[in-house]
Amino acid sequence: MIPLAEIEAARKRLAGAIVRTPLVRLELVDAPAEIYLKLENLQPIGAFKLRGAGNALLLASPDQLEQGVWTASAGNMAQGLAWWARRLGVHCTVVLPDTAPETKIAAIRRLGADMIPVTFEEWHEVFRTRTFAGLDGLHVHAFSDDAVMAGNGTIALEILEDLPEVDAIVAPYGGGGLSCGIASAIRALSPSCRVFAAEVATAAPLAPSLEAGHPVQVDYTPSFVDGIGSPEVFPEMFELARELLDGVLVAELAEVEDAVRLLAERARVVAEGAGAVPVALARSGAAGTGKVVCVVSGGNIDASKLAEILGGSSSPM
Repeated sequence: MIPLAEIEAARKRLAGAIVRTPLVRLELVDAPAEIYLKLENLQPIGAFKLRGAGNALLLASPDQLEQGVWTASAGNMAQGLAWWARRLGVHCTVVLPDTAPETKIAAIRRLGADMIPVTFEEWHEVFRTRTFAGLDGLHVHAFSDDAVMAGNGTIALEILEDLPEVDAIVAPYGGGGLSCGIASAIRALSPSCRVFAAEVATAAPLAPSLEAGHPVQVDYTPSFVDGIGSPEVFPEMFELARELLDGVLVAELAEVEDAVRLLAERARVVAEGAGAVPVALARSGAAGTGKVVCVVSGGNIDASKLAEILGGSSSPM
């Protein structure tokens, strides 16, 4: 568990640079719970990753930053690290899968980072090895990093300030850094609040892993929900998830597509697939009753894909 003191220190470290995002009620008369949206899509890069990336770089020494920084990312951590690297005046390189959406590639390019596209399999392996040939700078892991998780945990501090009586928090699960960072703070400050990880059915390794009691491999099918999902749970993150989370909830692709449309039409919120997964689950009743906070983790969805979803003519894939 990430110590509360580290999460509180991260908040002070990040103050003035990131947005303290609003928590707003999603008005649905037929919802099984009071649903609230933690709008991390309103960060300068359109995603929560700015918190963890910033905390990691602000903790690094000048010597560690001298040769630049790098990460492996499908897009949002890449933007977070590139944003901070530009702010701190250091070079940033990103290893990204050749399936990354164009909107995220364009954003990384605008932020001035170098990009190394590789196959999905090569990219995924970097999370395990934490190395890549030719890159010698400071590596910031997208999720399995204490400083990154402490930065992510600052989301929980803000939620508890705005809604002390929160009953449940639903956070997207990609590698686990977001949900485990949030759960670390919640366990220390409001243990009665449940924290659920949210997965999409086409790439949901955590649910069967928790059921089996150990990490298992699953079939991975790429979809428009590109910000989360994996063929496997990494062992160190499995142990954290098993200790900290109250469970994992899995949404179908069609439910996520409906949630993207709902957020845009009812709340005027643009959410990428991963950011809409918690809303799909809360809306279905999977997260229970009471006051349920959905972490809208990001809004970096390709405009063409959003238009298809809003027009009701798209396939969920």
